[in-house]
Amino acid sequence: MSYNVRIRPWPGNEDLPLPEKMSEGASGYDLLAAVEEEIELNPGDWTLVPTGIAIEMPKGLEAQIRPRSGLALKHGVTLLNSPGTIDADYRGQISVILHNLGKESFTVCRGERIAQMVFQTVPDIRLTIAEDLSTTRRGEGGFGHTGK
Repeated sequence: MSYNVRIRPWPGNEDLPLPEKMSEGASGYDLLAAVEEEIELNPGDWTLVPTGIAIEMPKGLEAQIRPRSGLALKHGVTLLNSPGTIDADYRGQISVILHNLGKESFTVCRGERIAQMVFQTVPDIRLTIAEDLSTTRRGEGGFGHTGK
């Protein structure tokens, strides 16, 4: 199934390329840092980084914002809320919360690939109140109850 997602550069960011997939089989569209000046992100720090784009998705879709594996492996840089969710009715600039878990400072430069955006369908769910829930072998076990 194909969906039409509209995208526009956020004012002042028309110089940046639009998100794109970096390979034929890629799931995510790379998002770029739309910072005006470089940001020095010290170990343990986090900051909000704009991507310079806004999107319009049809109802029934969400955009998940996920870390880039290369930044995580090479620099210890990830996203503080991962995955981040962009709802179908949001029209503002997409921004990400970069978090430096590494041992050295990391410089965020304009146009650098900082995250990826993956589109997912959202089913229409109707929650109903129940007196009880069916039993399962797992039951209420959680948080590592099955071992390592």
